[in-house]
Amino acid sequence: MAHMKGENSKNMLRYSSTIKSRPYLYLELKKALSLKLQGFSSDQIKDKAIKENIFSMNSENRKKEIASTILTRMEVLDEFLMDKIVKGTLETSKQLALYALLKTDLLFFEFMNEVYKEKYILNDLVITDKDFNIFFQRKAEQSERVASWKDYTYYKLKQVYIRVLYEAGFIEKVDKGIEIKPPIIEREVIDYLTKKNDEVYIEAMLGEV
Repeated sequence: MAHMKGENSKNMLRYSSTIKSRPYLYLELKKALSLKLQGFSSDQIKDKAIKENIFSMNSENRKKEIASTILTRMEVLDEFLMDKIVKGTLETSKQLALYALLKTDLLFFEFMNEVYKEKYILNDLVITDKDFNIFFQRKAEQSERVASWKDYTYYKLKQVYIRVLYEAGFIEKVDKGIEIKPPIIEREVIDYLTKKNDEVYIEAMLGEV
């Protein structure tokens, strides 16, 4: 029963491929959260993103798209987590930026939960093309939406998942493929997310709490 809250919140999401064009966005999220902690409202931050181009985007559509994505990720963070991203260690900051992504992208969460976590638990620390192919095939069988995507979408998702995990410090790129690099997450953060009934996301990142 401890996982119900996390399960319910993620089931409200739909499978999406928007991560292709809106990936990790770590620096953008950190900048927005810094403004939030200074007292700016979400509307003011969105306004700054569009009028002042604080995220350095090269088109109006891109400004709006990234602002919308950042605000969505901000909504799943409370003040404690915002503070950790803005003022915490680089490792913790990046881990919690990934947590915000997991909470707002169901398909990426399920990849972490069903592929990354399982491989870590089994001590099989290399993620291969076959692992990606099996995962996307399984999701296509479960979802008409995923089944309707073109092969290029799966290819781009694989590339972006790898880049996100690399930037967040969860994998290393080595000659034989993609090697899992289990993060060391602060006990305070683990305990805090567990109290929020969000251990399902901690387990996706750590294998187990």
